[in-house]
Amino acid sequence: MSADKFFIPAFFALLLPCAGQQNLDSAFRTTGTAVVAAFEPQRKVLQTSSAVILDGRKEIAYGVVISAEGHILTKASEVLDVAAPAVTVDQTKYGSAKILMVDPTWDVALLKVEATGLVPVVYARTSEVGQGTWVVANGATTRTGRRLMAGIVSAKTREIPASGGAALGVVLKEKTKLLEIDSVNEKSGAKEAGLQSGDVILSIEGRPMKKIEDMAEVLKDRKAGTTVKLTYRRQEAEATVDVRLAAKGELFAEEPDRNDQMSGEFSPRRSGFPRILQHDILGSRAIQGGPLLDLDGRCVGMNIARANRAESFAIPVEDLKEIAARLMKQSGN
Repeated sequence: MSADKFFIPAFFALLLPCAGQQNLDSAFRTTGTAVVAAFEPQRKVLQTSSAVILDGRKEIAYGVVISAEGHILTKASEVLDVAAPAVTVDQTKYGSAKILMVDPTWDVALLKVEATGLVPVVYARTSEVGQGTWVVANGATTRTGRRLMAGIVSAKTREIPASGGAALGVVLKEKTKLLEIDSVNEKSGAKEAGLQSGDVILSIEGRPMKKIEDMAEVLKDRKAGTTVKLTYRRQEAEATVDVRLAAKGELFAEEPDRNDQMSGEFSPRRSGFPRILQHDILGSRAIQGGPLLDLDGRCVGMNIARANRAESFAIPVEDLKEIAARLMKQSGN
């Protein structure tokens, strides 16, 4: 048979319905009833060892229970604007949780509720699990119970650099030859360091600052979460402070592109993490802050960002344990 004679019937064959083609029954899809039922043991862990953070009646984040005495880790940028968030663990609601400590680098807050006898998560030995490994996280919450979402680890553990680079968090006055601060971002390291409108920046890391290009040059290769020594003048007095650099996405809302607009509700803070474990569970931004479990119900990480249409990030368990221990120590617990 010539090539032409072979090609024509093959072409028409492609146009015909495939006799063996089948559609996957909805029960066996990732969120289907049959699949969800298979993860009931992990759902029970979520029920007792994860928390729901609320602003009034609105769920704004989840949390990881890390002590029987009511210590909970959650995603900081989702809760810091709430004066006294309420917290639900299992079916018990605790009002007015205290925000004890915040780690801006990892976007993690340590909360405390007045409780005893809570069930902390059991940490996995390592987050170094293979790509394609099943993982489980909180899905929606009903009045009395948790639902779950299942997915897989979808990429290697890696750093996510700050989108747009790192920044001091100040706006400079225009039409002046001095680097005089016009305003200070409320969420910035500059605010934490006590910088104010009217202060004049003199040097950063010992390098004299004469113009805005000098600042850009000294900051361009630095990472969010690191600090710089900044000398400024206020009236006639000079002072030097350590200023934490923040991811620009942490300070200023990023303009959503077309892909973002079609991707659901992603996290406003979704970059600038020293290390992340990536998976494909695509819940809303409000499921962030909760534990990511393996098939043994152990915590392999803490969900920290819905990044885009196909990616979610979690803090690997090794880093999560360090953050938990450090924040507990700094809070005096």
